[in-house]
Amino acid sequence: MNETGTQNETRSHTFSVLVDNETGVLHRVVGLFSGRGYNIDSLTVSEVDPVSGYSKITIVTSGSESVINQIREQLRRLVPVQKVSDLTTDGRSVQRELALVKVNGTGEDRVDAMAIGDKFQAQIVDSTTESFVFEIVGSSDTVDRFISEIMPLGLVDVSRTGIVAIARGAEEM
Repeated sequence: MNETGTQNETRSHTFSVLVDNETGVLHRVVGLFSGRGYNIDSLTVSEVDPVSGYSKITIVTSGSESVINQIREQLRRLVPVQKVSDLTTDGRSVQRELALVKVNGTGEDRVDAMAIGDKFQAQIVDSTTESFVFEIVGSSDTVDRFISEIMPLGLVDVSRTGIVAIARGAEEM
């Protein structure tokens, strides 16, 4: 344990991992986590450079400082990995999540749900006479708060993307 007592403190970290876009890469990255008993809180993947053949995997995980250091080093050792950035410690980043939230409601509940949607700047992307679907984009905390407030009014279903993140500033991944 260090002077501040944070060696064993569990903290959430967001990793941005640039990988070769080839079959089996995601399986190898996820296998690294599952084989060592590390949990993945959020995972997103997308092709970011079709010319060079790169994809970006954004992983949110939690652990003590030593576990996070192990994850970082083990990710760097995987053959298809080009670069690993710990967006939590390497500098400032922008992190967002998108959720689609389906709500049943008529009458006053419908009006209240729309007011909550306005408060969170959620967009209505589908509507029927008995239900509607909100699209909300923001931090995971914001999405959690929106869902919590809308739940008593007839929450039916939720689909979340997971965290997407990018470092701030001019530096490339």
